[in-house]
Amino acid sequence: MKLEVMLSVMNLNKKDLDKMNITSKCTVINQCKKNDFEQYKNFNIYSYNEMGTSNSRNRALEHITEDIILICDDEVIYSKTYEQDILNEFKNNPHADIIIFNIDSPNRKIRINKKNRRLHFYNILSYSAQRIAFKKSSIKNIEFNSLFGGGAKYSSGEDTLFLVDSMKRKIKIYSSTKNIGIVNHQTSTWFKGYTEKYFYDKGALFTAISKRFRHILMLQYLLRHKEVLTNFKLKEAYKIMKKGSNDYIRNRG
Repeated sequence: MKLEVMLSVMNLNKKDLDKMNITSKCTVINQCKKNDFEQYKNFNIYSYNEMGTSNSRNRALEHITEDIILICDDEVIYSKTYEQDILNEFKNNPHADIIIFNIDSPNRKIRINKKNRRLHFYNILSYSAQRIAFKKSSIKNIEFNSLFGGGAKYSSGEDTLFLVDSMKRKIKIYSSTKNIGIVNHQTSTWFKGYTEKYFYDKGALFTAISKRFRHILMLQYLLRHKEVLTNFKLKEAYKIMKKGSNDYIRNRG
């Protein structure tokens, strides 16, 4: 069993790769103005003249050859033991198809796993992609939704949909208390504040998660995360989310 990192970047500077402490094999998808391939140390770098985080990750899945895949972007610095820690967790839990690890963030509050346990639909909606590792064989029929994520029509949520789609297909997802590194959230390619587009895209995301329960998901989000209601009242934000929901239904049915 071996680990391979899938790294999504834009306009790659190869010097940045050395700062990330990636010691395992790594497939890099570099979205830029050319189509190219080159090798640099333990990195296989594929350049494509296209945009979209989901497109990037789907490209990576085409090239990766190892058993265990770790999702990554260029905001991460891994611990010295990340590779062995991840492989050990999969060895110790052979039933796991996907394992979500802990990762530190100095500038954003993120969810911390306090137990090693199996996760379910109600507790997989708040994990970012940089802490997700999975067996390649388990997700061979699953792709990242190209309508969601940086550079796509809807600005975020591709990692959440990846987990939801996996769970819908009975793929077993577990949490791990192992910490594999640190992520710097100082910049974001998509978050521009709690704007109209933010709520519009959230409405589309919750509809992609469940068309049947979209209204419940939207309302519970607004009620549980009142900190997002800085520019709009709850009713106004909900109305915008319904517009995003309806737009997604028109596009996808």
